[in-house]
Amino acid sequence: MSDDRISIFSAVVPLREYTHTEILGDGPDPFQVAEHGMVWRPKDLHFGIRTEPDGRLVAHTGLVVLPVSIDGSPTELVGLGGVAVAADLRGHGLARTVVDGALAHARTLGPRFAVLFCRPDKAALYARLGWQPLAGPVEVEQPTGPATMPLRTMWFPLRDGARWPGGALRLHSLPM
Repeated sequence: MSDDRISIFSAVVPLREYTHTEILGDGPDPFQVAEHGMVWRPKDLHFGIRTEPDGRLVAHTGLVVLPVSIDGSPTELVGLGGVAVAADLRGHGLARTVVDGALAHARTLGPRFAVLFCRPDKAALYARLGWQPLAGPVEVEQPTGPATMPLRTMWFPLRDGARWPGGALRLHSLPM
C-alpha cells in the first residue's frame, strides 16, 4: 500500500457508539479470547480512525477507569482494550495511532497508569508501543468470583517518570 492511501485517514476521534462488527465482522470470537472463558467489561470511552471521505471505521480502542488494588492499596487505573484494526489495513501504524490517541485522553482522567490484557502473540506489538509486561498473576472479578487473568498483562505510564509500584494487581471489576 502506498503512503497516498494512508493519507486518507482522519485523526483519532471519539466515537459515540462502537460495535466490534464495524471492523472485525460478526464472527463468534473476534478477539480470539473465548477459550479463556472470561466475562469482559464494556469500555466507557471509544476512539477510532475513519477513512475520508467515506467514513469507514478502520481502527478502534476503548478506555475505562478501573478500581484496583496494587499490593493491597486501593487506587484506579485506566484500562485499555478492544484494539481493532481492519484486516486489509494492518501493518500501517493504525494500532499505534489509535492507541496513542486514546492514551492522550487517558492522561486527562487522573490515574498514573494504564493497563491492558493481550494474547501472548500481541505482546511484542504493545512492547513496541511502549507498554511493559507486568510480572506475576493478576486477579480480576468474574461472575463466579475472583479469577486469575489468563492473558498477558501490560502497563503504561500516563505521567512522566511514573514507575510501576510493584506488588500484586487486583481489579475490583470485570476485566476490560
